[in-house]
Amino acid sequence: MATLEETRRRPSQPQLDPRARDRMERAFRIPRARFVIGGVAAVAIFLWSANGAQFDFLKLGEGASNMGEFITRMFPPDFSKIGTILLLLLETLQMAIVGTVLGAVLSLVMAFGAASNIAPAWLYYICRWTMNIIRALPDLVIALMFVSAVGLGPFAGILAMTIGSIGSIGKIFAEAMEAVDRGPITAMQAVGASKRQIIQYAIVPQALPMLTSYTLLLFEGNVRGATILGLVGAGGIGLELTTAMNRYDYGHLFAMVICIIVLVTIIDQASAIIRKKIT
Repeated sequence: MATLEETRRRPSQPQLDPRARDRMERAFRIPRARFVIGGVAAVAIFLWSANGAQFDFLKLGEGASNMGEFITRMFPPDFSKIGTILLLLLETLQMAIVGTVLGAVLSLVMAFGAASNIAPAWLYYICRWTMNIIRALPDLVIALMFVSAVGLGPFAGILAMTIGSIGSIGKIFAEAMEAVDRGPITAMQAVGASKRQIIQYAIVPQALPMLTSYTLLLFEGNVRGATILGLVGAGGIGLELTTAMNRYDYGHLFAMVICIIVLVTIIDQASAIIRKKIT
């Protein structure tokens, strides 16, 4: 048994403030009433949306045989036109590279105006609304606009990817800049640094790993998107896919699908390695 002297030498246990304890316990409590109401509302919204969109599992089951028949027709893949496929894939990849570089640069410029910790209020709202309008336009609509302006071909697809990137990745760039630690910014403001110096030395270095990661994700998306833009004549392999489907040339179609899967997988793996190293 400990003596009185030993008891006195022991450090006293820190006492937690009752209000702080109550606040910590509340953080782990589930607000049952709100949780139940929210769950019921979410289910109701889902059922309402499924009914309005004519979502039907039974119809999917009935059409499974047609899907199986379509897949069966694609075997075996026909690689007799592998040269044409590789050339179109190369064109698709080139479109994605150019569209990503131009889109990332313009998105970064737009992001400086759309970040609330950098831009004044009037410029912030102009840039945000511009990106909202671009995001509201489907990529195929943007591609059709440029096809009508510059004609068929990959140039129209590059322009469509560039403009589409501003709406999507520009917002993410801006939010990455807004999420940086305020400490370095406050320290530089305290020593009288200019706005340009704060952006150059406090904001951009912190956000750079995220900006690079998002740019790689943009590139992956543009490779897949370039195959879709070709459906409206904006270059890439999409037009050849449409032609093969219209001619019921399923073997050639399946060969192109396999090549696209291989290309996208390689790019995804390479991007994942790069993102892992920078983050």
